[in-house]
Amino acid sequence: MSLSDHYRQPRPCISFEVFPPRTEAATQSMWESVAELDRFSPAFYTCTYGAGGSTQTATLEIVTELRSRFGRPVASHLTCVGSSQTELRSYLSEAARRGIDYIVALRGDPPRGSTEFQAVPGGFTHANQLVSLIHQEYPQFGIAVAGYPEVHQEATDMASDLRYLKQKIECGADVVITQLFYVNDDFYRFRERCEAAGIRVPIVPGLLPITNLAQIERITSLCKARLPEALVQQLRASDDPAWQYEVGVRYAQQQAADLCTRGGVPGVHFYVLNKSRATSDVLEATEQLQPMARD
Repeated sequence: MSLSDHYRQPRPCISFEVFPPRTEAATQSMWESVAELDRFSPAFYTCTYGAGGSTQTATLEIVTELRSRFGRPVASHLTCVGSSQTELRSYLSEAARRGIDYIVALRGDPPRGSTEFQAVPGGFTHANQLVSLIHQEYPQFGIAVAGYPEVHQEATDMASDLRYLKQKIECGADVVITQLFYVNDDFYRFRERCEAAGIRVPIVPGLLPITNLAQIERITSLCKARLPEALVQQLRASDDPAWQYEVGVRYAQQQAADLCTRGGVPGVHFYVLNKSRATSDVLEATEQLQPMARD
C-alpha cells in the first residue's frame, strides 16, 4: 500500500513514532511499548535519529526490526543535517535494500550550539531538495514531510512557511505530518491555508499526549508550540504525577475525538516517546481511532 493510500480508508488511520533508545533497558522498554501499541493496528511506524545523524545505523536497525516483528510498513526519518548528497544516497540505498517503505524527509534542526542551519559541502540546504532526490532517484519510497500549524520557528511569516511547504509537495511529497500542537483550531486554520494554496495531499495531525508538565514545557519551548493557559493552570494545580498524567491524557482524548469528528482528519500520528500507556489510554477512549477488528 502506498503512503497516501493509508489516508484514503473509511476510518482514520494511526501511526506511531519512536526513537533509538540509548541503553539496553530502554531498548527492552521500547519493544514492550510497541507490542502494546501494535494491538491498535497502526498503518505504519516511524523512527527518528539523533542530531547530525548520530543514530542513523540504529534507526535502520529499529525500522528493520519493527517490520520483521510486526509485519507493518515502516518509515525512516532522514535529514539534511551533516550529510552530503553522496551520504544521503548511501543511506537511501541501504534503506531500499532493507525493504523500508517510506521516508520522513526533513531539513533537520541546526546542531546543538548553532543558531542557523549550515549545509555541509555537497549537502542540501532545504528539505524540498531532499524530497526531489528521493522522488527522482528512489521512487519506491513514499515520502512524508513536516508541516507547522503554528509556523516553523525559523520562518519569517506564515506565507513564506506555506511556500516552503508547497515546494516540498511539488517536489514529490505524498503526505504532510504536522508538528505537535495543543489547540485544534490552529490545525484547522493551517489546513485551510494549505487548501487555499493548492496543497491537496493528506494533512495529518501529530499529537503528543502530555504526561508531565515540566517535560512538555521543555519540549514546546524547543519547537515553539503553544500550551493553552487553561491547560497549564490545570496541570499546575498539583505536583502529583498521577494528576498531571490524568489531566494531560484527558486533554489528548478530547483533542483526538474533536479531530476525528469535527475535523474529519484522515489519520493521526502519535509521538509516543517510546512509551505506550498514554497513547493507549487516548486510543481506548477514541472510538474513531480503534481498528474495526483487533489483530
